[in-house]
Amino acid sequence: MLNISNIRIKESIPFSGAKSLVMTLPVKESQKRVRILTVIMLVFFGMLFLPWTQNIRSKGYVTALRPDQRPQTIHSVIAGRIEKWYVSEGAFVSKGDTILRISEIKDEYFDSLLLPRTQQQVNAKTFAARSYGEKVEALKAQIQALERNNILKIQQAENKLRMAELKVESDSIKFYQASVNFDIGKQQLARYETLYLEGLQSLTELESRRLRFQDVNAKLIAAENDYLSSQNELLSAQIELGAIDNEFKDKLAKARSEMYTAMSSQFDTEATVSKLENTYSNYEARTGFRYILAPQDGYLARAIQVGLGETIKEGDPILNIVPAEAALAVEMYVQPVDLPLIKVGNKVRFIFDGWPAIVFSGWPQISNGTFGGVVVAIDQFAGNNNQYRVLVIEDPEEEAWPEMLRIGSGADGIALLNDVPVWYEIWRQLNGFPADYYTQEQKDALAKEKK
Repeated sequence: MLNISNIRIKESIPFSGAKSLVMTLPVKESQKRVRILTVIMLVFFGMLFLPWTQNIRSKGYVTALRPDQRPQTIHSVIAGRIEKWYVSEGAFVSKGDTILRISEIKDEYFDSLLLPRTQQQVNAKTFAARSYGEKVEALKAQIQALERNNILKIQQAENKLRMAELKVESDSIKFYQASVNFDIGKQQLARYETLYLEGLQSLTELESRRLRFQDVNAKLIAAENDYLSSQNELLSAQIELGAIDNEFKDKLAKARSEMYTAMSSQFDTEATVSKLENTYSNYEARTGFRYILAPQDGYLARAIQVGLGETIKEGDPILNIVPAEAALAVEMYVQPVDLPLIKVGNKVRFIFDGWPAIVFSGWPQISNGTFGGVVVAIDQFAGNNNQYRVLVIEDPEEEAWPEMLRIGSGADGIALLNDVPVWYEIWRQLNGFPADYYTQEQKDALAKEKK
């Protein structure tokens, strides 16, 4: 009260019967305050010995554990023009469903009969390659026939050469015999002429001897002629044998040249066939790329290219799709100074955006609205923000994460570390010391080893 008036109500009116008013009177008020402060101090002192869970807080967002289950952007493989949309944004699509159709904008793909005509070219070149292959086989057969014929001709020429050699030998013997007969006849004629001069032989016998000598001389000339003729035949047989081999080599070289030419044409044609088949396969695959299909079950999140008649380039993004089924995880980032405190298997508490929570970071047991997680992966290098990425999945021993939780939602993560007394945590915070690197069990074991 302001005590403006000098009249006191308590002096004129008895308040002994007003218990509530009596309780407000400052009777023994100082003692109550002392008691209250004492209780508060005792409670605060007792709280200093309560267990406190050290923690690291970090912001993050919900993502998918598997890379193939994360939101993805569908790109166009070929350049084209949008012709028709088959679905709308937010629609659910199954794997393989057609999302939109695009048409060609390059002139080399305008032909509506591109595939059949390319197939005709493939068939024509295939037949050409087959004909070259048959020509090669025919030339191989011709070469084999030439080789067999050459063997027979060589045998025939060798036999003829042998016959010429034998004939030369026979004619040489005859020529030698004729030469001996010629020498004998010449000696006999000389003796007859001597006897004729001496009158011991008649002229008739001398002339008869002369006739016989002429006959021997003729036989000698005939034998020599036959001998020379057989020698010529021997030379002809030798020349013919060499000519057969040369002729065979010439024909064989020509046939092989034609065979290699045919083989070269065959290989070139087969290469052209392979190239045309590759082109046909590319055309066929390109035809399939005109339809943009859903790579997996999911929801269309946002169309990047819109409208009809809009042109797109190779590799341009067309739309975003969010997988329908995904194993959720939280992607959070920690400072390098806190990285040694995080281990795979550590417990983490999350506060998801959109789900109210009452949080006591040091006492996670009494927190409400938080959800548990377990660290499953830690990056081995810092990202662009100079922080390390940590992936956390749902803790199977805790309450399940909200069913309506979506990829991209924010999450406030609280990584739970060691349990220490409250006074120790206050002392650590006041001194700016980092959290403990070891668990209490490890500390106790280390102390026992020292003892």
